[in-house]
Amino acid sequence: MKLSTLTDGTRIALGNVGDFASDLVAPSLRLGVTGLSRAGKTVFITSLVHNLIHNGRLPLFTPHAKGRIIRAYLEPQPDDDLPRFAYEEHLKALTGPERCWPQSTRRLSQLRVTVEYAPQSFFARNIHGGKLHIDIIDYPGEWLLDLPLLNQSYEQWSANALSISTKPPRDKLAKDWREFTQTLNPSDPANEADAVQAAKLFTAYLARCRDDEFALSTLPPGRFLMPGDLEGSPLLTFAPLAFSTNSRPDSGSLSAMMKRRYDAYVDHIVRPFYVNHFARLDRQIVLVDTMAALNAGPEAIADLKAALSDILASFRQGENSILSSIFAKRIDKVLFAATKADMLHHQTHDRLENILSLIIEDAAKRAEISGAGYDVTAIAALRATRETTIEHDGESLACITGIPAKGEIIGDDTFDGKTDAAIFPGDLPTDPAQALDGSLKDALHFVRFRPPLIETAKPLQPVPALPHIRLDRAMQFLLGDYFQ
Repeated sequence: MKLSTLTDGTRIALGNVGDFASDLVAPSLRLGVTGLSRAGKTVFITSLVHNLIHNGRLPLFTPHAKGRIIRAYLEPQPDDDLPRFAYEEHLKALTGPERCWPQSTRRLSQLRVTVEYAPQSFFARNIHGGKLHIDIIDYPGEWLLDLPLLNQSYEQWSANALSISTKPPRDKLAKDWREFTQTLNPSDPANEADAVQAAKLFTAYLARCRDDEFALSTLPPGRFLMPGDLEGSPLLTFAPLAFSTNSRPDSGSLSAMMKRRYDAYVDHIVRPFYVNHFARLDRQIVLVDTMAALNAGPEAIADLKAALSDILASFRQGENSILSSIFAKRIDKVLFAATKADMLHHQTHDRLENILSLIIEDAAKRAEISGAGYDVTAIAALRATRETTIEHDGESLACITGIPAKGEIIGDDTFDGKTDAAIFPGDLPTDPAQALDGSLKDALHFVRFRPPLIETAKPLQPVPALPHIRLDRAMQFLLGDYFQ
């Protein structure tokens, strides 16, 4: 990521200097949790923190497995300008009487969990005594794909957006917006009604792309789909325009107004997010709803691959030296996690990993070349299913059992949200390349399950540690080496 001004670099350096000084006496790790929409960021954070605090089953997380974790607890977050991640609210949603999945992340938030442990290194024993602050930074997946806008002019962004909108299945989804855009002349005088209508139709097109049927990933600007208190603001009232080769609109033109608003969006929304938060991360997990893309077909898979490449291009990756730790911190480990592994039988979890490895192959090479370590795993931060085997027409089928969410459909069956069901989700191929050609679209049967019923031994007792799949493996890669 190129920084457009010297001021950006100075602000990042000053922030890192402050973090470095604090870490000498009270070490902290800033963990970025990111992923595209509905990948499971909120559930991942809630389960990670709950398992740390409540002594969960974490055999692959070495400090815990060796009994070196003394206790973990929540503390006030260090950044007063950030909302607190609503951990208690999300835990209640997952484990309460109604048992529902939390609302998707709609804003930037932070949570600090402090872990006390038996230190091994001389420095840890004598300076800070074995205490690590883990500052978890959560932000909407839609914001991720805004980061490449820092290096794109309005004209470049317009050309890219128009170009990809001509390719299936976007060509049909973008029909209304493109037809209206063709009636606009960038050189005509600025007209607020035209800008509002263009932005409205462009936003509707992006929303259709995100539907489960298509599951497309490349949808910037992210705030168009999640405007919050910016809804109706000029910052969100612009859209791509088609420029002729020799077009030179004047300062009062429609294109000049659109460009001004695009630049303001980048300067007032994207850049502060990058400089103040994204550039200060130590470790990063990228959660990927791989199965939604597999369900939607080859176009969704190709779009996901492009989106992940754009995301990785935005990270400040590489191995940290003493100087970089002080002035220009880099993300030195990136974990790609295929989420919702509980929707598949464990026999195919490795195949899911291999598919994601192939999808992120180009992006991962960039991380590796920069010196950052990376890994790929399949996880379920909260396991909602059990496994079973069913005999069907003389064949043993590896199935999963749980309570499908109300309204989920397989064939002629519509689930009521109350009844247990055994489902054969289909098989993933041993050759991951076969998954990327679109042939699995009608061979897989994924449904959303309700969170599992977790019973306490007695009323009013704390909720037991949440069940998961490979959460401990993710924790070991991202956190394990900090417990020295």
